[in-house]
Amino acid sequence: MRSIPVAQFHDELKSQGVKSHMDFAFRCPICKTVQSARDLIAAGAGKSFDDVEGYLAFSCVGRWTGAGGHKKGDATGRGCDWTLGGLFRLHQLIVVTEDGKEHPRFEPASPEEARAHAAKFEEQAA
Repeated sequence: MRSIPVAQFHDELKSQGVKSHMDFAFRCPICKTVQSARDLIAAGAGKSFDDVEGYLAFSCVGRWTGAGGHKKGDATGRGCDWTLGGLFRLHQLIVVTEDGKEHPRFEPASPEEARAHAAKFEEQAA
């Protein structure tokens, strides 16, 4: 388990080099699907970043797309129904806020993964 301060978490997101906070990308710890706020909005989890922020890096996009079960590794690219709010602690990252509270989160995607993921949305908009 990796535990990092919130400032380091923010630095890791900024290092992804994407144009917008909407494109900060994370990898589900179960199905490995890379996802961003844009995915959650497209799946119907909300209409804006503010609507989906609580799900981002916490619940897999597959919860809104009907992707189904979360058998480890069987849903890469389509999502699964995993959330970090359940009984099992299978995530690898804890973000610690300034007040010392611990928050489980999905790992940030690599800068290359995040930029490639954001590019998919740019192509769709063109």
